[in-house]
Parts: sequence; structure tokens; C-alpha cells
Amino acid sequence: MPTYILLLHYTEQGIKNIKDSPSRLDGVRKLFQDHGAKLKDFFLVTGQYDAVSICEAPNDEAFAKLALTIAAKGNVRTETLRAFTE
Repeated sequence: MPTYILLLHYTEQGIKNIKDSPSRLDGVRKLFQDHGAKLKDFFLVTGQYDAVSICEAPNDEAFAKLALTIAAKGNVRTETLRAFTE
């Protein structure tokens, strides 16, 4: 299954409701699972981004749909990188 790196920036709404982040992350895990994908790892990070996740999805179209669904909730802005093994 293809691997994707999802780079996230919290929006003002996401920061305002940061205490809800654990339950939002649980919801995202379920969303991925419901679409045959997997949120493998999630990291809060320092630097240019607020969080990074490592994900797997059946194909680019499925992942794009998931990323847009996540972003549409208004808590994060996303940037997707398709990752390839060596």
C-alpha cells in the first residue's frame, strides 16, 4: 500500500479547540480505517509544521479524499507528500 506523509498546520480554530485534539485524532484514525487506509504514526513537531503523520492508503485518489475530508473540518491545513521506499 502506498505511503504518504501528511504535514499539518493548526488553524486558528484548531488551536482554539486544541483540548479536543485527542478525540479528533481518534476520529481521523477511524475515518482512515473506514476507507481501507491506516494512520500509522502521528507526531507533534517543532519547526515549520505543527504535526506530521505517516499514513498508508490504497491509492492517491483515496488519500486525496481523506486529506480533503480532514482539512474540510477546519482544524488543520495539510500538505501531502507521497513517499517511496528506496
